[in-house]
Amino acid sequence: MATEIATGKSTAKKAAASRFGKDTYIKWYREMLLMRRFEEKCGHLYIQQKFGGFCHLYIGQEAILSGMMEAIRPTDKVITAYRDHAHPLVMGSDPKKVMAELYGKATGLSKGKGGSMHMFDKDRNLFGGHGIVGAQIPMGAGIAFADKYNGNDNVTLTFFGDGAARQGALFETFNMAMTWKLPVIFIIENNQYAMGTSIERTSNVTDLSQLGASFLMPSETVDGMRPEAVCEAIERAAERGRKGEGPTLLDIKTYRYKGHSMSDPQKYRTKEEVAEYQEQDPIEHVLRVIRENNWMTEAQIEEVETDVKTLVDDSVKFAEESPLPTADELYKDVYMQDDYPYVND
Repeated sequence: MATEIATGKSTAKKAAASRFGKDTYIKWYREMLLMRRFEEKCGHLYIQQKFGGFCHLYIGQEAILSGMMEAIRPTDKVITAYRDHAHPLVMGSDPKKVMAELYGKATGLSKGKGGSMHMFDKDRNLFGGHGIVGAQIPMGAGIAFADKYNGNDNVTLTFFGDGAARQGALFETFNMAMTWKLPVIFIIENNQYAMGTSIERTSNVTDLSQLGASFLMPSETVDGMRPEAVCEAIERAAERGRKGEGPTLLDIKTYRYKGHSMSDPQKYRTKEEVAEYQEQDPIEHVLRVIRENNWMTEAQIEEVETDVKTLVDDSVKFAEESPLPTADELYKDVYMQDDYPYVND
């Protein structure tokens, strides 16, 4: 069922000839490797029953977030679904706190109350992590509405999967976002399966970039296995939003190398299909560019691998040693009275 990604055959030399230079590629390699190794460790820990609940891994999709970070400002907002461990990692959250949240510990990003599917980091403008399919779509438009109301030029990046793209709330949100010209970028992390259901089995519309057509929403299809393509597409969309021209829909085609969740037997796709997409591995692509341009020695590449492994191991140790939340945490953070004094009126 493999879907060819139009720009996925771009060579390392062509990538190096682009405007992205040595520092960017080394940064991409470090952060994508952190996302990959962190998620691999999460998979191992979940099998060992170190933490419970659901666990959805981001392995294979790392280029989307690395490309995003090169295109946005710290004041821009991000909201996503439940495959959300990698988002805080790339946005600068402490990996120790991300891991502690998975463990349900008090030192976690959400104080142990959210777990795998509900990562938040207010200081970095990460607004979740949402477990209800598609719920974050209207929320993202609401955050963008607040920025428009306040008169700034921030944009909100609203991530969702190809399965959530079939939710009715999406079309209601698209209508309002275009009517009010909200500064929101709707990003479909299109890994081509809604849980175990392929795009072809959910609708006759398989080109998801067309979902915004009836609202005249600018849309494009993007190679999600290459951070260069993602960065450039998000930059174009962000420029439109900052200029007051409204939302953009990006159908970013990617592929998850693991199942929908840790309990997924993956019987709906072939080993050959997975292998085909593994040949497009975004980390190997970036590493190939680095090697062809002699930007890092093999010793330096190995040093990055060692540093990342140490960081992940330290995160596990921190999570293991952190305390569980106390019972009184049940009554905290229900109402943010400090921020909204009128709650007491």
